[in-house]
Amino acid sequence: MSFTALVLAGSRGEHDTLAAYAGTTDKALIEIDGRSMLARAAEALTQAGGSRIVASVSSDAVAVHARSLGIEVLKAASGPSRSTSEALAALGAPLLVTTADHALLQPDWVTRFLNDIPAEADVAVLLAERGTIEREIPKTRRTYLRFADGDWSGCNLFYLATPQAARAIALWERVEADRKRPWRIVWRLGPKLLARYLTRRLTLGDAVSALGRRVGIRAAAVVSPFGLAAVDVDNPDDLELVSELLEARAYLCRSAE
Repeated sequence: MSFTALVLAGSRGEHDTLAAYAGTTDKALIEIDGRSMLARAAEALTQAGGSRIVASVSSDAVAVHARSLGIEVLKAASGPSRSTSEALAALGAPLLVTTADHALLQPDWVTRFLNDIPAEADVAVLLAERGTIEREIPKTRRTYLRFADGDWSGCNLFYLATPQAARAIALWERVEADRKRPWRIVWRLGPKLLARYLTRRLTLGDAVSALGRRVGIRAAAVVSPFGLAAVDVDNPDDLELVSELLEARAYLCRSAE
């Protein structure tokens, strides 16, 4: 399957504390085992079938690096959702979206996600259940959305299948702002669904479908069997964890040769 992919690689304001901790100017440029996080994400997308990789960037340094990797560049907007909106308008649908800090991203995670998206969906989001995540990496700390069918964490992979997906992006911005207070996300759906959520009778799929209907689209939650897909690099602890995992993976690959 060939696809166009957007990598969100904007900076966190004028001073990125994580980039400073890693000794560089921008989060996307942080190197792990000799390669930048942006390069790692782009390589996984290409290996999964990405025929056009575009990075949304806010700094000249990231733009230069992206072009050196053969990645197209778009100027980032004021935040990830607005950057995605502008990219969708420029690139069209379908569009796969991920983030530069998805340093563990693997091609099979991407292909499995694309294969599992319902044919009728306008937009799809990948999530992993807490048990799946903790079986693979017990010591990671994630933010979970708690539903009747489990506790779920996002995997930083989104698919905007049709132009109608543009209607979901403004909603995404509001949901992202409330991700640490999930009851506020469900509150947007009205008191009945909020009551079901608070009593653990609302499933993830029902919640995502209802959010989609609220803006007139068909939205789907896709379940990842890969727990590590939920791990990104948000802070120094994440960076140390991901570095350890990638170094271990590289060691195993060298040992197998």
